[in-house]
Amino acid sequence: MKGFQRKDLVSIDSLSKDEILMILDTADSMKQILRRDRKKVPPLQGKTAVMLFIEASTRTRTSFELAAKRLSADTISLTPDASSLTKGETLFDTVKNLEAMQVDYVVLRHPQSGAAERLAKQVDASVVNAGDGWHEHPTQALLDLMTIRERFQKFDGLNVLIVGDIAHSRVARSNIYGLNKLGAKVMVAGPGTLIPPGLTGDSEYPVEVYNRLEDALPKADVIMMLRIQLERIGQSLFPSEGEYARFFGLNAARLKLAKNHAIVMHPGPVNRGLEIASDVVDGSSSVILPQVENGVATRMAVLYLLNRSPEAIRGDA
Repeated sequence: MKGFQRKDLVSIDSLSKDEILMILDTADSMKQILRRDRKKVPPLQGKTAVMLFIEASTRTRTSFELAAKRLSADTISLTPDASSLTKGETLFDTVKNLEAMQVDYVVLRHPQSGAAERLAKQVDASVVNAGDGWHEHPTQALLDLMTIRERFQKFDGLNVLIVGDIAHSRVARSNIYGLNKLGAKVMVAGPGTLIPPGLTGDSEYPVEVYNRLEDALPKADVIMMLRIQLERIGQSLFPSEGEYARFFGLNAARLKLAKNHAIVMHPGPVNRGLEIASDVVDGSSSVILPQVENGVATRMAVLYLLNRSPEAIRGDA
């Protein structure tokens, strides 16, 4: 097996099918480590990973920190309030100063689309995109793909329905890229104001667009509900929260329209009663908590594979 010949992970769009599968296969092995009594292994001993989260996060930051620590890396967590960014220092200068202290990884969450890719081109440390604006969230898509593969053991022939704010969702974008690369059929549903124009089956990453959730659910093997990001949209793109829940919220009655084996996913945090009802979150079809567990395994796989030679990978096997 050839090594993962990348310094950075900034997008799913840039990965090949084989690279995605390599990450997923490695994540499967990492998950076995997480289920041992002794959960720490030494591959990244002596390495340092900086968690630079310019945008608030609990789940993703904690997942990356655990992933790095499980691989024996040292971690430093920085937020805007705890860094020189509050004093006018640029992101580039902040990271270059961290590099002078011999850090090896920078895990970046940033409100500006493209920030991770720009930074990756300017620094020697491995940059991992933990979500940048409305662009991509590659490790979220990877953990989603891992969760789907665990349940169905395949992607070909699967119908995956993504519901909600498609236009502003980096999670949706990364999943559309990854699912298409692996052979799944992607459907989206949501209010017309939250569906980006030009999203058709003629693009490089085809999707089917539905304006009524009830029309799409009977075809769905996987239902991926997106959080309505009221804090990031900045304007009212639907009449009210109640109106949205009425037409596009997933409740137990609507879930019955889907295939019997359908699973329900959500990247979190969940707005219970808005995009998804509590009885669905806590129901037997939900794989939301397995997604969280797979997040640590997937991020362990990414940190392990980045910037590693084929010889190093074989040596650790």
